[in-house]
Amino acid sequence: MRKYFITGLLILVPFAATLWVLHAIISTMDQSLLLLPPQWRPEQLVGFKVLGIGTILTLLIVFLTGLLAQNFIGNFVIEAWESVLKRIPIVNSIYSSVKQVSDTLFSSSGTAFSKAILVRFPHTEAWTIGFLTGVPSVDVSKHFLEEHISVYIPTTPNPTSGYFLIVPKAATIELEMSVDEALKYVVSMGVVVPEHVRVSKDN
Repeated sequence: MRKYFITGLLILVPFAATLWVLHAIISTMDQSLLLLPPQWRPEQLVGFKVLGIGTILTLLIVFLTGLLAQNFIGNFVIEAWESVLKRIPIVNSIYSSVKQVSDTLFSSSGTAFSKAILVRFPHTEAWTIGFLTGVPSVDVSKHFLEEHISVYIPTTPNPTSGYFLIVPKAATIELEMSVDEALKYVVSMGVVVPEHVRVSKDN
């Protein structure tokens, strides 16, 4: 009896969790329907709420924005809009910070989360998996005698929160596992072990 119950949990829990995450994402993206006039929204046209219509609208907006940004006129409009935002005191700080992070994360030439590494945390007798996010600024680096790197350490099981550390590069170990494999390893609390977990021989 217990064996069957556990087997059922192993099958249904990942499935239910996946559905929950997808529902949360789709529901969030559906908020783009609020941009439409009330009389144009699906629930007004068909009489009930249609999950996913807003997701399609969101993806369409993202695609069209990228398409327009690739031509001269669209690029000019975006630069003008950014120029206006950068002149607003508080908005300027928020927008600039978010844009720098998004450019680093989503740019094809970005280096954020390019490597998974081992770093000592939260004390010298323990190790955890972190992600290389870059190098410290010049103002920070000048206070160190050896090379340091910037590391993001995600929490488990929610990797969207975590800690930002600046540590000596020599005190870390670069892993051969991919970033995706490392994230799965962290989120699963060490249960889902990558097939090939080997420490780089260069370190």
